[in-house]
Amino acid sequence: MGHYVTLSAGETQTLAALEQQERSFKRGSVIRREQDDARDLFIVRKGWLYSSVLLGNGSRQIMRLHFPGDLLGVSSLAFGDSADSIIAVTDVSICPFDRELLAALFQDHPRLAALVFTLAVAERVALADRLASIGRTSARARVASLICEVFARLRIMEGAHLSELILPITQEDIGDATGLTAVHVNRMMRGLVEDGLIERSGSAIRLIDEHRLAQEANFINRFAKIDTSWLPAAA
Repeated sequence: MGHYVTLSAGETQTLAALEQQERSFKRGSVIRREQDDARDLFIVRKGWLYSSVLLGNGSRQIMRLHFPGDLLGVSSLAFGDSADSIIAVTDVSICPFDRELLAALFQDHPRLAALVFTLAVAERVALADRLASIGRTSARARVASLICEVFARLRIMEGAHLSELILPITQEDIGDATGLTAVHVNRMMRGLVEDGLIERSGSAIRLIDEHRLAQEANFINRFAKIDTSWLPAAA
């Protein structure tokens, strides 16, 4: 949140109170399953996770990747049960907290409440972008869009200079996020390398021509320019 606004001392203290019960999980751990009780929310301190749903035919759809700094569980606030499963992609550290603490945050810090709402809306718009991409763009554009999204979101915490990273998700994971098979994902990734848009070495990916990559993906960075001008004053 400090990326978008200058936090007051009171806001910083309130946010820190949400991260007092840090827990660690190994790669592959199920943090919460679909239809589990959804009282807790989670702040990611370390590692990657994804949220997914299991479809009637047994296939999996990865809805969202989650990185350090993310707030998980907001999508289940309207329900008593979890709307999705949350899985650790890598070893992770997360901080669970009861949603009643979020209610207290909303009451005592209206600016933080408005920012949580704004970021949740931005996330939903980004999810709608991916839905449109899966439904109406080529396989290559879907893979390119996911790569652009990962870099754009990680730059919030790691800085605008980020141009290379280790991608811990498998080609099957990418396929489950983009509606493709692992074989098709591999073919699209090779094409992006051959055309000089990215470089790959094992699980490392480096951006070579980000502008062309974003053009091919029709990618819009929904988190680059969040409008905070309307937020109420800090309490």
